[in-house]
Amino acid sequence: MTALPRGGRPAEALTAVEATIEDRWRLFLAEYGVAAGTTEEIDLAESVVADTSVFEWRVVDAAFDRLTCSDCGNRLGSGPVGCEKCDQADGFRFAAIETDRPATPPGTEHGLRVATAVARTRHRYGARARCGFELGLPLLLDGELPGTPQAQAYRAAINRLTEEECERVTSFDEVTRLSSRRVR
Repeated sequence: MTALPRGGRPAEALTAVEATIEDRWRLFLAEYGVAAGTTEEIDLAESVVADTSVFEWRVVDAAFDRLTCSDCGNRLGSGPVGCEKCDQADGFRFAAIETDRPATPPGTEHGLRVATAVARTRHRYGARARCGFELGLPLLLDGELPGTPQAQAYRAAINRLTEEECERVTSFDEVTRLSSRRVR
């Protein structure tokens, strides 16, 4: 599990999404008759990352969690920016299948997918991107997808914060309060 330094609802949402990733992996292992913690599990994870486009994103993320980058030693796809193998794997992660959940706006699952990737590999992104995607996790998990005007307003407000404030805030309401004190 990824520890999110930002507390509140974003941290709770990330914990909930990570639980769905692990639950989906357990089901995936059962579908293939593979036991967790075996070399067969690693082999299955390697087959998933060989072509991420044919698997659901939670399965792909779980497969990456089980593999180690041979260059940097981190979880595959989550090493430092500039690690060629992790950069490539991180790019391939976004080819995975994203099926919107019932009764959610089209694109909600994509938003959840991207926000989860940013929150789980936050060192690969800037403070403002982390802020926006991490704060969006609870909304996306609840099946809400902000429209373009709302997303642009959130981004403009985040852009008025200092990097330290971006790391500290735990809600879009807090972002709005802090940014409203600044000259536009």
